[in-house]
Amino acid sequence: MNNHHLNGILLLYHHPIFPSPPTIMEHVNAFERHSRFKVWKVNTEFGFPKVLDRLQFQIIVLHYSLFGSWPYRLDERFCDYLQRSVSSYKTAFFQDEYRFCQQRFSFINQYDVNHIYTRVRPAYLKDVYHKYTRLRKLTYTLAGYVSDDLIEKAQRITLPPRRRKIDIGYRAYGLPFYMGKGAQEKIEIATGFCERARGLDLKLDIETSVQHRIHGKAWHQFLANCRACLGVEGGVSIFDLEGVVYAEWERIIASNPTITFAEFQQMAGEILQAWENNIPYRSFTPRHFEAAALRVCQILFEGEYSGMMQPMVHYIPLKRDLSNFDDVIRMFKDEALRRELTGNAYRDLIASGQYSYRRFIESFDDRLMKAGLQPGAAVDGVDEVTLFLNRWQSLQRPKKFLRYYPFPGRRKLVSFYKRLLKLYQREVPLS
Repeated sequence: MNNHHLNGILLLYHHPIFPSPPTIMEHVNAFERHSRFKVWKVNTEFGFPKVLDRLQFQIIVLHYSLFGSWPYRLDERFCDYLQRSVSSYKTAFFQDEYRFCQQRFSFINQYDVNHIYTRVRPAYLKDVYHKYTRLRKLTYTLAGYVSDDLIEKAQRITLPPRRRKIDIGYRAYGLPFYMGKGAQEKIEIATGFCERARGLDLKLDIETSVQHRIHGKAWHQFLANCRACLGVEGGVSIFDLEGVVYAEWERIIASNPTITFAEFQQMAGEILQAWENNIPYRSFTPRHFEAAALRVCQILFEGEYSGMMQPMVHYIPLKRDLSNFDDVIRMFKDEALRRELTGNAYRDLIASGQYSYRRFIESFDDRLMKAGLQPGAAVDGVDEVTLFLNRWQSLQRPKKFLRYYPFPGRRKLVSFYKRLLKLYQREVPLS
């Protein structure tokens, strides 16, 4: 298939042209910035670059952004390329593993994935990947780590508490009912907190609707303007291994589109009960790193948080029934306590370096080398491949924008861009 072997990593990821959470690209960029292996990045949003058909990479990394929905963000050409890359060592990162499980298991087996990074706790791997796949190399990972960019930005935009305009802020949106009770906590903490805070002299900015989502750089600016933020453990409480709960949800919601979660629980009955809390999948999230970096006091539902945060050390604990709400407000108003908690969180989660992307990528490289892979001198043509892929993706970006924003003459401009891209694809390096 390929006639040029490149000693390094092909990193496939998906990132739309519209603003999205900064944590995705922080994770993507960490490989290029910190790995001892040469890294080539390809955004599948822009389609398949034909030059890949002439290249074979020592390692292929499949980023979690490819797998956030079904079908995956890998078209037929990418899948065919993976199928033909028999000599490449394939590593996949997965998040949101609680849904479309059978499709993921089939993908792992079909494309001979060698190693995956998972958020499933080691004690439960036997019930998930060991049971349904041939895979045996698995590594537990966090949803994200601390980037140099986050630290640098926090140093620039962090404000002293007296200059922040929002007392308590929060953004979240509802998750489908088939994800279980735990998935509903994102909304429950917001609605419950707002109900009890009525009449209090607090400036709140708490929203749970999709139209109030804050994307990209604006998210950090919003968070930096808050004295405190609400939060819950990430993840869900139903790990739908067989797709049973999802199928029941689709059946019920089709005829009851405005159903509440309580009504869904009643109608789903034994099916829901049988799967609730079957595989523990609640964890610490990158949002907690962001709040710690920006020295925002965290008011969180009580939980484990992957053992990384402790109540009254790193955050103010809020009971799930909000029965200690008055105590929480009293503690929030204690500026000295807030300063202590945010200082502890910054010290342990940020300044310690224990959760930095640099350290994570070091361990990632170490695992590759234990598998017999070594970074080294690349073959001739590396610079040409890098230049070609970067230029090709830069040319694809305007075409994507043109597709979404209509204006007079757009059709002719799109036609011109298509011809330009075809000409550029002919100028394949390594000829």
